[in-house]
Amino acid sequence: MMDRAGLAGPDGPTHHGTFDIGYLRIFPNMVCLAPGDARDLTRMLDFALHHSSPCGVRYPKDTAVEISRPEQPIELGKSETLGWGRDAIILCYGTLLNECIGAADILREQQIDVGIVNMRFAKPLDRDVIRRALIEAPVVLTVEEGALLGGFGSAVLEAAADMHLDVRRLHRLGIPDQFVEHGDRAELLADLRLDRRGIAQTVTECLDHAQLWADVSRE
Repeated sequence: MMDRAGLAGPDGPTHHGTFDIGYLRIFPNMVCLAPGDARDLTRMLDFALHHSSPCGVRYPKDTAVEISRPEQPIELGKSETLGWGRDAIILCYGTLLNECIGAADILREQQIDVGIVNMRFAKPLDRDVIRRALIEAPVVLTVEEGALLGGFGSAVLEAAADMHLDVRRLHRLGIPDQFVEHGDRAELLADLRLDRRGIAQTVTECLDHAQLWADVSRE
């Protein structure tokens, strides 16, 4: 159980938990989980206690939130689809799920239809949902509160390459290759474009890029 996963805010730069996804998922038989909300965390703990191999569950130093939705049990390597979008799909790993939902609300006001998937597992990945997203959606965005290098988005890229899928529509959002300084967690998320407004802006930029690429391809 990994407390202070992601940005620990006022605890200072040495307390941010940003590297665990990359260093844990390389171990054979390791299961890597991240809850999207408080209800997920309870169910993941129960899952881990009954699972036959090591499990790492990451959760933030933050107020627990509950996202209203139908109950869906934790199954090894299975994600939870909160909605499928016409224009983009956000694959969220962990605690930024509520921010992704907020971003989808912002984009809906701009007539942009975005689906949200609570991925739950970084290892093993839900390859079926990754395949469907990359085949059907013009833009697929991975979101994680962890280091991009070797993290969840990298794992999705690896899986997509193994499945021989076109990854040009796949974009990653997370913590860049730098040490994050001391600060309020909400402010740090905003600075890194990991809050709902930053996520929404990233989706619109990715859609613009996708349209530009499509125009160039037609020429």
